[in-house]
Amino acid sequence: MKNVGSYAFLFKNSMSKTTWKQYGFEDFYEQTNMVFIVMLFIMEQSLKDEPCTMDDIGGFIDMVNMENFKKPISYEECKELGDFIINVILGNQGKVMYFRGYDFQDEEYKNIHISFINNKPVYIDDEIRRTSYHLTDDGYNLMLSTLEMESNMLLTIHEMIFKLHIEKASYDKAVDDIKNIFNQLRIQYQRIREAMRKIKQNALNYSVLDYKILLEENLETIGDTSRKFSGYRENIRERVRELEEKDINIQKLDKEDTKNLMNLKIIENYLGRAIDEHQQILKSHFELNSLYSKELEDLSQMTLIKRFNIRSELYDKILENPDNLRNIEYFIRPLLNQEVDKVYNINKSVEIQKPIRTKLRDDEEEVLEFDDEKWQEEQAAKQKEKVKLYNRSLLSILTYAYEHNGISLKDLKESLNEDYSELIPNVEIFKEIVIELLRNSNIDIQELKKERSEHIAENTTLEFQLNESILDLIENNHSLEGIKKISTFRLDDEDLVIFENLNSNTGKIKRIYCSNIYFDLNQ
Repeated sequence: MKNVGSYAFLFKNSMSKTTWKQYGFEDFYEQTNMVFIVMLFIMEQSLKDEPCTMDDIGGFIDMVNMENFKKPISYEECKELGDFIINVILGNQGKVMYFRGYDFQDEEYKNIHISFINNKPVYIDDEIRRTSYHLTDDGYNLMLSTLEMESNMLLTIHEMIFKLHIEKASYDKAVDDIKNIFNQLRIQYQRIREAMRKIKQNALNYSVLDYKILLEENLETIGDTSRKFSGYRENIRERVRELEEKDINIQKLDKEDTKNLMNLKIIENYLGRAIDEHQQILKSHFELNSLYSKELEDLSQMTLIKRFNIRSELYDKILENPDNLRNIEYFIRPLLNQEVDKVYNINKSVEIQKPIRTKLRDDEEEVLEFDDEKWQEEQAAKQKEKVKLYNRSLLSILTYAYEHNGISLKDLKESLNEDYSELIPNVEIFKEIVIELLRNSNIDIQELKKERSEHIAENTTLEFQLNESILDLIENNHSLEGIKKISTFRLDDEDLVIFENLNSNTGKIKRIYCSNIYFDLNQ
């Protein structure tokens, strides 16, 4: 009934909602397909351990709509549709979802808790705080239930199919099989980590039955999976070696053998990753056992602690006789002198050390006690250079738009003659500027000047702010003084604007696809 209840809530929250019609999704089958497409995207982001923010979901819906559904909706409307799917359909408007299922053993209805998605805060580029969404166990089970098999049988069945395709030399199909196997191992690992998180919060909220089911699934996964996969990898390596020797010593590989060689290398790579994931599951399995036992022991020890009413035992007695304050140290001293139990974890000494990224802005702005003035100056200089890149890109947009009395992104690209260094210093900066312009679709320059004149405080921030940058560029460039209003909107153009060979923060060369956007200036 938990699976039935999942579908029941999904359709209940989706059906008869007039919001769908605002975005052109009139038919029930279109609405259902869109919901599962979004859930599939969230699941893929979860499996890759990548953030899945509302901007990512809106961009994904916009891409799918342009390529497939072709509904007459803008990028902002795609974000609104994503927000509707996440918060109304999957999130039930923030209300807890309980489905009443009949228990034939107890002969009564019982509440079954259902939750499709969860969220957590993430930091984009270690600076911008966003909310990232990921599937819960119920969400994974809902997606896996469409495969018409139980979750504890998925790994075994996929392994059987993978072995069959290897024996038949259907390597292209075996690639899909090994990817599914790797995803199943990743899901199992994430379930263990999620269970550990719940146990740390409150071990009493994690039932013994859930713990038993998870342990049984772990043991079944651990079993002889590593030995089997090691055998598969040796077999694949031998086949790769045969094809490579044939290519070198005997004859040039034909098209079919070349494709098989490529697929075999992909399979070998995923087998190695699957073995690594298996080791993570094995390690997490023992950590889960230790954590659950420790948390339960701590809870049992709490019952032995003698408790007292601080109001009656301390405050009232001091009020009756203030001279007792002289002996208050006898009450406070044991609280301050309690020693903390320390345990040395030998596993930490052999782990790969990764840099710890600061999550809180307060920590980033902490003033160190030693002489760090030079370090702070270097950070400020870097931030100023970054703001210059933002202003340079924004100036390029305003200049071309002013010269042509408004310009589209496609025409702007043609005017640049493949020299995008001014417009796009890097992909991330250009993306943020365009998003900010679309978000503030209509900007009145006079209102901005009036607003800034009414604020006496000096702006000392080193971060990019769209309104401040626009005012500074107009004031420092006499050729732009005639700008009165700036309007940015998307054109109903199905052709995408493609920019190639662009730099990114990671140092990689990227190609980006953009919707055609129009920059309109009222002079």
